[in-house]
Amino acid sequence: AARWGWPAVAITDHGVVQAFPEAMNTARALAKKGIDIKIIYGMEGYLVDSEDDARAFHIIFLAKNKTGLYNLYKLVSLSHIRYFRGTKKRGRPRVPRAVLEQYREGIIVGSACEAGELIRGIVAGRPDAELEEMAKFYDFLEIQPIHNNDFLKFDDRFPMQTDEDLRDINRKVDELARRLGKPLIATCDVHFLNPEDAVYRAMIQKANGYRDAERQPPLYLRTTEEMLAEFDYLGAARAYECVVTNPRRIAEETERFLPIPDELYAPMVPGADREIQEMSYARARKLYGENLPKIVSDRLELELKPILRHGFAALYIIAQRLVKKSNDDGYLVGSRGSVGSSFVATMIGVTEVNPLPPHYRCPHCQYNRFIDDGSVGSGFDLPSEDCPVCGTPLIKDGHNIPFAVFLGFDGDKVPDIDLNFSGDYQPVAHKYTEVLFGKMNVFRAGTIAGLQDKNAYGYAMHYYEDQGEAKGRPYIEHMMRGCMGVKATTGQHAGGIMVVPRDMDVHYFTPIQRPANNMESDTLTTHFDYHSISERLVKLDILGHDDPTVIKMLEELTHRDPETIPFDDPATMSIFTSTDALGITPEDLGANMGTYGIPEFRTSFTQKMIDDSSPDCFADLVRISGFSHGTNVWLGNAQDLIKAGTSTLKDAISARDDIMNYLMQNGIEPLLSFKTMENVRKGRGIAPDVVEKLRAGGIPAWYIESCQKIKYLFPRAHATAYVMMGYRIAFCKVHYPLAYYAAYFSIRAAEFDANIIAKGKDAVRAAIDALLAEAREHRGKLDNKKQDTLIVLQLAWEMYLRGFSCEPVDLYASDAEKFILHEHSLLPPFTAIPGMGQKAAQAIVEARRDGRFISVEDLATRAHVPAPAIEVLRTHGCLDGMMESNQVELFA
Repeated sequence: AARWGWPAVAITDHGVVQAFPEAMNTARALAKKGIDIKIIYGMEGYLVDSEDDARAFHIIFLAKNKTGLYNLYKLVSLSHIRYFRGTKKRGRPRVPRAVLEQYREGIIVGSACEAGELIRGIVAGRPDAELEEMAKFYDFLEIQPIHNNDFLKFDDRFPMQTDEDLRDINRKVDELARRLGKPLIATCDVHFLNPEDAVYRAMIQKANGYRDAERQPPLYLRTTEEMLAEFDYLGAARAYECVVTNPRRIAEETERFLPIPDELYAPMVPGADREIQEMSYARARKLYGENLPKIVSDRLELELKPILRHGFAALYIIAQRLVKKSNDDGYLVGSRGSVGSSFVATMIGVTEVNPLPPHYRCPHCQYNRFIDDGSVGSGFDLPSEDCPVCGTPLIKDGHNIPFAVFLGFDGDKVPDIDLNFSGDYQPVAHKYTEVLFGKMNVFRAGTIAGLQDKNAYGYAMHYYEDQGEAKGRPYIEHMMRGCMGVKATTGQHAGGIMVVPRDMDVHYFTPIQRPANNMESDTLTTHFDYHSISERLVKLDILGHDDPTVIKMLEELTHRDPETIPFDDPATMSIFTSTDALGITPEDLGANMGTYGIPEFRTSFTQKMIDDSSPDCFADLVRISGFSHGTNVWLGNAQDLIKAGTSTLKDAISARDDIMNYLMQNGIEPLLSFKTMENVRKGRGIAPDVVEKLRAGGIPAWYIESCQKIKYLFPRAHATAYVMMGYRIAFCKVHYPLAYYAAYFSIRAAEFDANIIAKGKDAVRAAIDALLAEAREHRGKLDNKKQDTLIVLQLAWEMYLRGFSCEPVDLYASDAEKFILHEHSLLPPFTAIPGMGQKAAQAIVEARRDGRFISVEDLATRAHVPAPAIEVLRTHGCLDGMMESNQVELFA
């Protein structure tokens, strides 16, 4: 449209407005090239006379101004939340006429296509008086090229038989427009760009059950000349009026505005600026003394200035309150992303990662000493010392992470605070956001899923198969590209919460809906994909994660506060290179290390990495975590450099922060170091002119070449937080083994097969060997489910080797979902039996409180256990010795 010199174009998707952000961005991109085109934001809705009507008519809504946009968003929300009818796949978000009247201000309403009530009334032969009443409801009347409606000639339900009959429909609309003084607008009803693109719509419709998908009307974008030719039967002057003059009038009536605000609207937290400063300095003085070391005070000032200047204090305080609530309720919270790069976040309790250089500090007299020469990667690896002032054992901390990684070099990047809550606690954390902000100010972050290559390939392949046409793979792959990216469904981010300020309505930013239009769901999501509004509304990432749940369970089983676990325990560190601390041999275990079941280090990929790099300290574990989460960081890069002796594990690039730290330590100025890090972590490499500057600064060629290969780099703060959680779990594996296995298997009960593992060591070994043999047949690969099963079996094998065992599930002693510790064995829960669901398991535990079951029939009746679950219990042996029926045969 812009290339053709059109002044405006209207966006009117069916029932949704999810294309608005992309349309806005496209118009902006064109404006930068000197091409101006106005976007008219609208929608093709589904009109019903009342919410109980089965039949809906198409109707056009165009937002005339900001009021109209707000009201359009209200209509979208109501149509999706309250008036949606039909299946999730083929349902319709409908707008009752009375609701439209309530929110009509600022909206230009059009009569739509042949599926609108006006043309349907004409086709049905309604009397003129009735048609006039229909037409009066609209601000403009609409006609379209006759071949858009060819199907009317081939459907016995309609009286149209010729092209002239179709022209007569448009003539009737023209007559009504003249009689009522309504603008007549000619539209293309565009569903695809070019005529040849019709096949892609046919493929998609065919896959979604449309029986006449092959018969595609010509719903492509026509030029002005083509449209004038389409309507020449109305006369040249009238054709020009409905194709050019009247559409321009509508365009001129609509104001220019953005469909989403152009700035961040963060929630207000009264007193946040004062609170964040007071909390930060109070905690810092408690840890480092009243007279803060310069390195501490400088870092606080470096961070607090941009945080306060850019209004980010409220975001920090919100995160602090969420974490504090979880901690008060007994659950640790792990940080994700780069929030651990912020010392302020550490001081107010948002993250336990301390980004200062490695250092000692005395918990008694606050003596401190910093090692900032880059010689130590993590404070946890410093030699243990006693305080030279008071003799108290010194605390070791600090991971040397620059603040710029989090908020940018100038501190103006909106904070992205991602937090890992226990999966058990996540719903509570989500609910707590309603307490903090109000129920109608928090919504789940909406997602829009497009068709991916596999589904698109299937659409194309099945389409041609149904047509009886044999097409080769290259042709199918070519055709599938026309379907890829087309919206498939909507959903919600795993833990994202969008927060609307208390004094604002969500409809100033986005409509809302249920995920995937599931009317049984109580969840409300943003209608727009959260990415498009993430810099307009604050997104809280309150994610569920297994590690905090495991640690909570371990605390309950061991009565050991996880925050008292040291990060320099030699026995724990040893399992990353040997099995000695587990009391077993590598030959028996089938592995050179004892990291089975340790987060970040339990996969064959990371275990091979450990073999190649031989980590001997906490910082090395962080590096391995960074390697494993990066792209083109380890394989074909750091691995080769370490093997060749070109680089050590310490010097190889593992996380984005490594680059900034390394360059600055080697004399490269901070801003250039930061920009180089940013380009490399995003896979952009290093520009030739920067390469020359780095070479001139003495940066070795191998380091620059390594940077050029990288496509994505993990943040060190994220890796550190993950390894801290994993290390605590590893500590319990070494020192509290049975509690560790109980906690791990409880979380992984779905992959735990009690039918195998409870049979003993030999059964476990046989199952492992069978899976390994299958993997060898498939080039070392198993599907995800079998791979997860293998990991659990390997851990069960390790447990048996360490002298522990697994009992069979007990009908009267087993828990529904958690493993129970006995002296040298574990008692599995009911859910550890394959095929036993959570509800059935809980029902059995509940029912047995009323006494023992006298028979299988009694169990089934009292616990409402279905027949398949009864058979699962029988197969495992839980019902051995139990009578089948309540009836006792006295005379057999």
